[in-house]
Amino acid sequence: MVVEGNVQADPALARSLIEPLYRDMKLPTGEPVITHADGIAGILRGIRDDPELLAAAYLFCVPEVVESPYDWIEKSFGPSVTGLVQELVRINDLSVRARSEDQEANASRQAESLRRMLLAMCKDLRVVLLKLASRLQTLRWFASSKMAGADKFGQETLALYAPLANRLGIWQMKWELEDLSLRFTRPDEYRAIAEELDENREARLEFMRHAVRRIKQLMAENGITDADISGRPKHIYSIWKKMQRKHLRFDQLFDVRALRIIVKTVEECYQVLSIVHEHFPVISKEYDDYIAKPKPNGYQSLHTVVTDPAGRPIEIQIRTRAMHDFAELGVAAHWRYKEAGNSEGATSAEEQRVAWLRQLLAWRSDVGQPAPDAAKAVADDLIYCLTPQGRVVELPAGATPVDFAYHVHTELGHRTKGAKVNGVMVPLNAKLSTGDTVEIIAGKTGQPSRDWLNPELGYAASARTRNKVRQWFNAQQTQALLVEGRDRLDKELARLGKTAMKLDDLAKRLGFENVDDLCIAFAKEEVTLTALAAAVQPPKTEPEPEPEVVVRESSKKPQGRVLVVGMDSLLTQLARCCHPVPPDEIVGYVTRGRGVTIHRADCPNVRNMIEQDHERMIDVSWGRNADAVFPVEVLVIAQDRMGLLKDISELFMREKIRITGMSTQSVKGDQHMTFRIEIHSAESLRKTLAGLREVKGVLAARRA
Repeated sequence: MVVEGNVQADPALARSLIEPLYRDMKLPTGEPVITHADGIAGILRGIRDDPELLAAAYLFCVPEVVESPYDWIEKSFGPSVTGLVQELVRINDLSVRARSEDQEANASRQAESLRRMLLAMCKDLRVVLLKLASRLQTLRWFASSKMAGADKFGQETLALYAPLANRLGIWQMKWELEDLSLRFTRPDEYRAIAEELDENREARLEFMRHAVRRIKQLMAENGITDADISGRPKHIYSIWKKMQRKHLRFDQLFDVRALRIIVKTVEECYQVLSIVHEHFPVISKEYDDYIAKPKPNGYQSLHTVVTDPAGRPIEIQIRTRAMHDFAELGVAAHWRYKEAGNSEGATSAEEQRVAWLRQLLAWRSDVGQPAPDAAKAVADDLIYCLTPQGRVVELPAGATPVDFAYHVHTELGHRTKGAKVNGVMVPLNAKLSTGDTVEIIAGKTGQPSRDWLNPELGYAASARTRNKVRQWFNAQQTQALLVEGRDRLDKELARLGKTAMKLDDLAKRLGFENVDDLCIAFAKEEVTLTALAAAVQPPKTEPEPEPEVVVRESSKKPQGRVLVVGMDSLLTQLARCCHPVPPDEIVGYVTRGRGVTIHRADCPNVRNMIEQDHERMIDVSWGRNADAVFPVEVLVIAQDRMGLLKDISELFMREKIRITGMSTQSVKGDQHMTFRIEIHSAESLRKTLAGLREVKGVLAARRA
């Protein structure tokens, strides 16, 4: 009995007061309300003998039958019981709303979000025990009454409530929730396993009795007399789960016959293990030491499988009393809770809440129990809201309806015009809370507001939301540039008389992946008109000498650019392999039918020519025509960036250098660009290369 001022939380008083109120009342499942209340109280007594919890178990339906119910409960039983009832009503309402969400593809995610939401919205976490006990009582009712509709409750229990009981360490409740849920959701498989267990029950019991006698005798011979040895009941759900997980038949399971040995100390655990292994054949691959390496949920025990003289397997679990209490009722060692209370041991508000409730269970009915308000000190970094269809949406703390809309769907966020929270219109920058049902009012078309990006106005608490809004505005800007660039490009191609030019080919010539990228770059003036004019010229496929580099030499009037020593009026051309430029040292090679080809003296091809056709090599020298231009290929290696091509093209324009061709490729993230240009002299080339090396991002510039 708990005393709050002059008010006592008395479960017996609660039971006597509500009995006439609940007369003839039934739940939607068909179960009488008073039966359900008695069932909840009975389950809770085996877990935590807490008068406030037990009183709340009886009072859960009072709001439906009494005017000003919470005032009445507080006057009769105190504020703590009132808070428990209020929270339970709220959670029941949440369960009904969330149950309408039917998305099998997201079932596991939905259930996990619901578990987190349930924990987050509880001010007094003891209400979780009330809800779990209520669900277990509902399943027991379906089992005894054979009423229809149990399968839906079983599915929801396996997805939501059994994992929650597991997370809180309430193993006994978890196993019963799982077994009853399997009975309703997979009746044939449940029945088959149950029948297998029943058919072998007598033989199994005799086997167990013989094994217990033998092990007790061995332990007594070794001085261990104070130990509990019993047959361990195997839960049907765990059998089914193992059969599914390992693809086994029932007769292939090793742990259908099982014993549990409970001793005083850890040392005795290992001593008993040694005794068992010494006197029974061991299946070594089935040995697990969960004492040295506990399971993630804190479970500890030694597991081994041995066989009797007939070769029949038997699983043996060996543990201390403290380990057994933890495994059966979720009673954990105090060091675990101290660690969870440490800032390094607890990584989230949810984990701290779970640790707090586990601690509450560990202390059971001790007087020095933690105050329920201790859980309120945990700061939430997440909130959980519902769509009108019952889907749970996880949001950062401080989230608004705008954040909610973008988390549901990006397009919904863009079209958001207004919002209702719990049926009431609210501003779009209103702060949401866990448990809120949010309805977004959206237009058929629309766009986000730039105000949503202003942190002072508080429309977007989520970085995800802000990124989505920025992406929308960036996409609009890109689309505008695309339209502008395409229009300008079409006009320029018309001016050049190249309207038939394939834009895909043009984009590739200028080093762009696609036409859209070319149009955007053109709109940003990253592609100069000079570069465009050069790119639309047809590529030269024939190795014919270009007019400006084909010259003749006359003894009276020099008209060419290369003087061929000892010969008059001889056709000449510059070699494409080395692109000689004055004042490079040069040599001539007399071709068959195409005159003399001029090479640089250090050209690799010249060495082969000297070895194979040295009689065709002749001496040549440069002429003196100031207007002459020479083709040169220049390689530029630069870091890829916006505006790079524009800057390089502008440099060529300043130096009055004509670009006759260009190619580009990406190598390990850098751009390798080859320009074919026309220059007047080696000095002009040197100055141009020096200028290229000064361009931002250029790593190297040299003759190709």
